[in-house]
Amino acid sequence: MRLDLLSTLNAERAWRRAVAVVTDIGSGEQRLVKAADIAADPLRAVLEKHLAGGRSGMEETAGAKVFITVHVPPPRLVITGAVHISQTLAPMARMLGYDVTIVDPRTAFATVDRFPEIRVIPDWPDKALPPLGIDRYTAFAALTHDPKIDDPALLHAFRSDCFYIGALGSKKTHAKRVARLKEQGASEADIARIHSPIGLGIGAVSPAEIAVAIMAEITAQLRQGDGAAT
Repeated sequence: MRLDLLSTLNAERAWRRAVAVVTDIGSGEQRLVKAADIAADPLRAVLEKHLAGGRSGMEETAGAKVFITVHVPPPRLVITGAVHISQTLAPMARMLGYDVTIVDPRTAFATVDRFPEIRVIPDWPDKALPPLGIDRYTAFAALTHDPKIDDPALLHAFRSDCFYIGALGSKKTHAKRVARLKEQGASEADIARIHSPIGLGIGAVSPAEIAVAIMAEITAQLRQGDGAAT
């Protein structure tokens, strides 16, 4: 690879931005396509397909056979709430390749003993979340049922372009949440981003089942939803 392409590739990866390298199999010529430039690229459809799936591969185009090498940042899951659901959700997400962070100011819950090998920040969301740099490869889940923790966290998520926002609670609980968030400046577009009740509707009851439903919904949004994380 040419040095200029390699330098650009490393810079994009450092900023957690997706990028693809297109190699012409016949000539060996390479070019780099940044995520921001895909919409105007002649190979837009195949590039979007590979980035959405996070997979490299060969493609036959009108002009030549090319190999598309995909560089996609690892997805992240940020959870507010060191709760029972999180104890299953966090390791499950790690198994699926997510970097996981749990934020909860309640130090009795946010402990290493309850969440071994998981990054836990025992602080309030307004202090803990900004340094994390939540981006379009981040899924966000609010699980505490405590407005003092979940509401400011959701407001922070609205200001980011994270690909998924979910919040635990019944329809009645969510209606109250919506009213509170609107009073604090949330727009209809912000509210529409929230998946609530969180998780796919599989009839989940136990914390472990709810965790399965949440990760299934996050996976569907990552791979299939609204051009997320592409």
